[in-house]
Amino acid sequence: MSKIEVNTIETTSGSTLTIGKSGDTVTLASGATSSGFTSDSDINWQSIVTSDTTMVAGRGYFVDSSGGTKTMTLPASPAIGDAVSVVSLDGATNAVTIARNSSNIEGGTANLSMTSDYGSVQLVFTDASNGWVKVNNDVPDSFVNATGGTETNSGDFKIHTFNSSSNFVVSSLATAPANNEVSYVVVAGGGGGGRKCAGGGGGAGGFREGKSGVDTYSASPLNAPAGITLTAQTYPITVGAGGTGGSVNGTNGSQGSTSTFSTITSGGGGYGQGQPGASPGPGGSGGGGGNPSPSGGSGNVPPVSPPQGSNGGNGNGGGGSYQEGGGGGGGAGAVGSNAAGNAIGGPGGAGVSTSIPGSSLAIAGGGAGGTGGNHGFPTGEGANGGGNGGNCQNNRDAGSGSANTGGGGGGGAGTNTSGSGGAGVVILRYKYQ
Repeated sequence: MSKIEVNTIETTSGSTLTIGKSGDTVTLASGATSSGFTSDSDINWQSIVTSDTTMVAGRGYFVDSSGGTKTMTLPASPAIGDAVSVVSLDGATNAVTIARNSSNIEGGTANLSMTSDYGSVQLVFTDASNGWVKVNNDVPDSFVNATGGTETNSGDFKIHTFNSSSNFVVSSLATAPANNEVSYVVVAGGGGGGRKCAGGGGGAGGFREGKSGVDTYSASPLNAPAGITLTAQTYPITVGAGGTGGSVNGTNGSQGSTSTFSTITSGGGGYGQGQPGASPGPGGSGGGGGNPSPSGGSGNVPPVSPPQGSNGGNGNGGGGSYQEGGGGGGGAGAVGSNAAGNAIGGPGGAGVSTSIPGSSLAIAGGGAGGTGGNHGFPTGEGANGGGNGGNCQNNRDAGSGSANTGGGGGGGAGTNTSGSGGAGVVILRYKYQ
C-alpha cells in the first residue's frame, strides 16, 4: 500500500480549518513540534538554562540563576500570537531579567524582573502598542528596591531624603512598569544676602518637582507633572550649598550652588546686592536689589518649564542717611517685594509647599532685604526658609536661610551681618509595596 505524505493543508483565504470533531483528541506525533499556537500545552520546554539567552517564540525556559543574575531576551520582530514561558528556579537568590528587546511589555518600556524562586510567567505578543502581555502569571509583583539618603515610609511609598550629596542606588525594578516612575523634588542652595545700608536679600534656590502617575501626595503648583522612569543603576545626587552673605559693608552675597538628580538640575539662588553700582544676581530665584535702587535679579535662570523660581525685588536708595532699603530675594512661588519708601526692606518672595515627604513642607523662600533706618521690619520676612533682613539702627543681624530648604539669606545693613543661603535638598519617592 502506497504512503501519502501531506506537508501543507491550504484553505481558501478567510475560511476556517477544523481538525477533528467535538470530543476528539488531536495529538502530535512523538518528537513533533507546533508553532503559531499560544496555549501552555503548545510550549516546547527546553533544558535548564544557565546563561543569558535570546528566547525563541513557542519555547519555554527553566532558568537557573543560582550562580548569578540572568537575562532572558525576548524575540526580535515578534508576530501577534508569539508566546514564550519562563520559570525562575532561583529568582530570590539572583534576579532573572526578561529584556524587552525594543518591544513594549504591557505598554511600557521597562524590562520585567523575576525575583522569586519558582516564579513563572508566560508572555504573548499582542501588537506594537501593548507589546508582550502576561498570561498565566505566577510571578508575585515586585517593586523598586533602592538605597540612599535618609529613608522613610508614607503608606505604600518610600521616601529618600538627601540633605547632602550622595548616591541613589537602584538595585532592582518593579514588575509593573508604572511603578518604576519616581517622584522628585530638587532644590538648589539659596543665594547669600548683600551687605550695605541696606543689602538685598538672597534669592531662593531653584525648585523643581515632578510627581509620578501612581503617586498620591499633594504636589506644589510647580509640579512638572511627571516623574522620572528609573533603571537599575546608581544615580549621583548633588545637593547644592547655600551662598555666603556679604562679608563686609558694601559687598554682594554669593551665588547658591546647583542641585541635581538624573536629568533634573536646579539653579542656585541669586546673590543679594550690596556693592554700590553692582547688580543683584540671577539664579533659580533672583537676588534682591540694594542701594541705590537697582532692579532685582532675574529668576528661572537657566529657564525651565514650569519656572523654578521668581525675580528679586528692587532696592530703594531713600532720602538720606540710613534711609535705604533692600529688595527681597525671589522665592519659588512669588517675586521678592520691593523695598518700601520709608526704607523698610522688602520681604522675600514666598516659596511653595509640597507633601512629598509625607507631610506638608514649605520650602524655597527668598531672603528679606535689609532695613537702613529704625523703621521696623517687613511683614512676612523669612517665610518658607528664607532669612530675615538686618537693621542698622536696631542693631539686628540678618538671618540665614534655613538648612535644606534652599532659602535665601537676609540682606545685611551696614555694620550688621548679612545672611547666608540655606543648603538645598533632593527628595525622591516611589511605590514600594
